[in-house]
Amino acid sequence: MRIMGRRRALGAVLAGALLLAGCGTGPSQVGTAAVVDGQVTTIDQVQALLDRAVQEQPYARQLASRHQLDLVGREIVRQTLLHEVVVKAAQKEGISVDEATVSEAMQQDPLASPVPEAVTQDQSAAVTQLVWRLRDHREAISDQYLQQRIALKYLPTLSVNFDYTSIGAPTSESQAPSIDPKAARSQAIAKAEEYASNPGKIQADIQSGAQGNVGQQAPALSSPQDAATVLFGVPANTVIAFQPNPASAPTWWVTAVVRKRTTDAKVATDQVQQPTAAQLGAIGVRMLQPYVGDVDFKINPRYGVWDPVGMNLAPSAAEVTGVAVPLHGGAPAKQ
Repeated sequence: MRIMGRRRALGAVLAGALLLAGCGTGPSQVGTAAVVDGQVTTIDQVQALLDRAVQEQPYARQLASRHQLDLVGREIVRQTLLHEVVVKAAQKEGISVDEATVSEAMQQDPLASPVPEAVTQDQSAAVTQLVWRLRDHREAISDQYLQQRIALKYLPTLSVNFDYTSIGAPTSESQAPSIDPKAARSQAIAKAEEYASNPGKIQADIQSGAQGNVGQQAPALSSPQDAATVLFGVPANTVIAFQPNPASAPTWWVTAVVRKRTTDAKVATDQVQQPTAAQLGAIGVRMLQPYVGDVDFKINPRYGVWDPVGMNLAPSAAEVTGVAVPLHGGAPAKQ
């Protein structure tokens, strides 16, 4: 009876997976999940990976039971895009895969086992690792290798100079302010658009009492966690609005004017922090931001829209994780 019950439960999850790959589509993209540099990924291919995930991965079955398999479908499309971006970025950066290192990793194949239980506490990281396991393992490991090598190349020389204002920041006692997260988001994005049209307004706001500062310099080596944010990924003369820590501080938004981005000189700093492997990978993904524009891609709306601030796919344009706007204009900065 217990075995029968499990089979029925798994059958229900698999049936549900057929409905959770996405919803809605444009007439020009019927059957197509994404086209990246002319390479087509079909909805059927994404669905096949979703079905396999539910069959093979306990974490995928958890997501299916919570009606969250759309997260996996979106991540499949995201990694399809980022694979092409990292390949092109590595070529331009003069970085290649060390096949011996990848072969050594493949001997133990860290992607052969299910997503570790400890990782599932972080949904975003768990979904990423889940999709690594659905892909060709050598390709997934090679992509991670290239991302980390790109991060290691930039960390010693990357710094940004910026002015910023802050909305909804937690107090020193980590208490959230009395502001609605949606209101904080709207205010931060409105400020970004205002500063893009009038770059001097940020100094005036700070002089009038707004929380923030001008003339900040931040070396990537001093804060690997921050180096993975959009602050370090956009070119100079870009205004950004983003959340430094959305999980623990959902009301906290920063609007910043990036005045300078330096990548060609070693940064002198006494506050060097050794990045973790996860941080190094995240920094590597962020360093791909300037190269996304080198790839010609089209995403089926059922899988979302490209979000350069999150280096991710957002469910819709209304749900992107922030904005990046060039100074003296209202169009999004090219990434």
